[in-house]
Amino acid sequence: MTMRYRLHSRRALLGAAAALIAAAGIAQTAVAADKLVVGALRFTSHSGGFIALEKGYFKQEGLDVEFRFFQAAAPTAVAVASGDADFAIAGITGGFINLAGKGAIKAVGGVLHERKNVDGMALLASKKAYEAGLTKPAHLKGKSLAMTQVGSTFHYMGAVTAEKFGFSIEDIRVRPLQKVGAMIGALKSGQVDAMFMVPHIAKPLQRAGAGKIVGWLRDWHPNYQITALITSTRNIEEKPDLVRKFLRAYAKGIADFNRVMLDQKKDPAAVEAMVKTIHKYVYTSRPYAKAARSIKAGAMYLNPGASLDVKSVKHQLEWNQSQGYVKKDIALDRIVDTSFVKTN
Repeated sequence: MTMRYRLHSRRALLGAAAALIAAAGIAQTAVAADKLVVGALRFTSHSGGFIALEKGYFKQEGLDVEFRFFQAAAPTAVAVASGDADFAIAGITGGFINLAGKGAIKAVGGVLHERKNVDGMALLASKKAYEAGLTKPAHLKGKSLAMTQVGSTFHYMGAVTAEKFGFSIEDIRVRPLQKVGAMIGALKSGQVDAMFMVPHIAKPLQRAGAGKIVGWLRDWHPNYQITALITSTRNIEEKPDLVRKFLRAYAKGIADFNRVMLDQKKDPAAVEAMVKTIHKYVYTSRPYAKAARSIKAGAMYLNPGASLDVKSVKHQLEWNQSQGYVKKDIALDRIVDTSFVKTN
């Protein structure tokens, strides 16, 4: 073997090694770029994402998703705006609208929506208030209502309920308690008269005698987009393909959830399997048998294809503006991007 041939071979090997190292570096960068943090609550209504993760739908899109859990919807929007989360499931709250108005975040898809004949948000009276006469929504006038924050989805629900039954949100004594857990505690102890709550929490409270369901929001406000999928404006502008991948995967999880959980008599075995999956994220501290009953009772309607009810979002924007919680010059297109999913 000649010296020239040896040098050539060595250079070829070194070149190949360098190429492999570079390729590995590129691969690592790609994986890191596709690692996503998603802000959520431990609610059955957030199960579309949990199912997408457990069934590998995110992975099929090349996404490495981690859920980060919060005690209320508003902080999830803040997490996206600050860069601590890449996506989140959040309500159309005053806090969300203000952040979107500043150009930080937008809604790109829908998650939870009221629908006729499907259990959605329940109006729950405390045991004390029910026994004192709060037995229907119209009786909410003059009573106290628990919520997380001013301008929250719970606040909006109180307002549309008051309007439906002939009075004003000003006629309700609102009690901002910051966290869902604090709302539940206040209702159980009788410190507040009522609250709106998801069925996987409301129904067990009723079974335990801690409260009484006195109405369902679907019966007087069915066209309500309760929560949306949000992301940063930067992701929308710089990584639209990433947003599309996330929405595609999430929509598959929604499709599975609606197919199985909204008709639980059709395939009981599939229901059990799905509930076991959801239990990894919801009521995790409870024994499965006890948690399963609540999860099954908490099945709510999720937007097919992660579609977005823009008319409902517009109404929520206008209500927040009418209350002075957000600036009146914030336009709908500042808070919603309609280019990724079907809208109505």
